[in-house]
Amino acid sequence: MDDNVGSTRFILVRHGESVGNRDRKFTTSHLSPLTELGREQALSAARWIAERFKPNLVVVSPYLRTRQTGAIIAEQLGCTIEVEEDLRERHMGILAGQPYPNITSDPTFDRNRFWLWRPAGGENFEEVRLRAGAVLDRLAGVHHGRELVVVSHGGVMTALWAHASGSWGRARVPRNCGVIVAEHAGGRYRTPLAHE
Repeated sequence: MDDNVGSTRFILVRHGESVGNRDRKFTTSHLSPLTELGREQALSAARWIAERFKPNLVVVSPYLRTRQTGAIIAEQLGCTIEVEEDLRERHMGILAGQPYPNITSDPTFDRNRFWLWRPAGGENFEEVRLRAGAVLDRLAGVHHGRELVVVSHGGVMTALWAHASGSWGRARVPRNCGVIVAEHAGGRYRTPLAHE
């Protein structure tokens, strides 16, 4: 911890399994709840965090599945919760409600530049990075020198990974309740580390 004095440490957590994750479909509703497995994953993540960190704030997206995950983590850690609108999940446009594999059936999808591809009526990953990354940057300034848990979504986690690392090269979707630890110090991020 001594080498991190003055840095802001973000414990980025993807929400637990939701009904949409279980059904392997892009969720259409912000009210999609956690499954029982999702609740167990959130509790396991909370215990893992408690063994390693001492955050006093949990920041969540406004969606039910992140608020439920965040509430479980906050209860275990004795933290308060804040909601950040711009941590909401990537808007999937015409793919909302569709099975995950349908993303690659679009002839315009380019796996080598996935962050620039936009489903019709939706967002690309770079747009998600700009809005969610701005939240992280602001939190780094407001909560300088503290540890924060940030609970968001698969698409947002991918975008935040790219934001903190400065590259889309290693960014990927972590598993449900997968954790990425990113630190901000001296106006820049250190290379994030995945803990899955």
